[in-house]
Amino acid sequence: MSPEPRKRPRPRLEVAPPPPSTASTAAGAPEVVPFLLDLLPRESEADSRLARFFARLRDGRLSTTRCRRDGTLAWPPRLVCPRCHTEELEWVDLPTSGRLYAFSAVLAGAPYGMEDQVPYTVGLVDLDGAPLRLFGRIVGRPWNELSVGDPVDVEAYPTDDGRVFYRFRAGSAA
Repeated sequence: MSPEPRKRPRPRLEVAPPPPSTASTAAGAPEVVPFLLDLLPRESEADSRLARFFARLRDGRLSTTRCRRDGTLAWPPRLVCPRCHTEELEWVDLPTSGRLYAFSAVLAGAPYGMEDQVPYTVGLVDLDGAPLRLFGRIVGRPWNELSVGDPVDVEAYPTDDGRVFYRFRAGSAA
């Protein structure tokens, strides 16, 4: 009878969590605040080579990049064509209306800092006249009054820290 093979211990991967930040409570005692990822991109010319997207969005224009060489329309905007890898891209405006392709309601378990916004709706929208399907927040009607196929409009909205992002506004139910 052959001896039983020795089992090797599994290597353990240990990743240290980021240290929590602290703030002071009214009583002066330190309050532990969890690490928070910034869910929205930086928008300035110094921070992003795609700053033009945010400048155009601030003007109420949803836009993206299109390859001058092969016509590829990219979402999100790119610096390099995903098909032919050229940097010869141009900025083009996108339609500001579309139809709800799919949606979901966030009823619990919102990310840190968004708990007071529950319930909220996110969804996929097919833009009218463009071969793109975009993901984003859906506002304007409660999630239980929405239906696949409902018309929505793109709108820019300012964030609390002065940046801008896009979302979709569902019109009133007909």
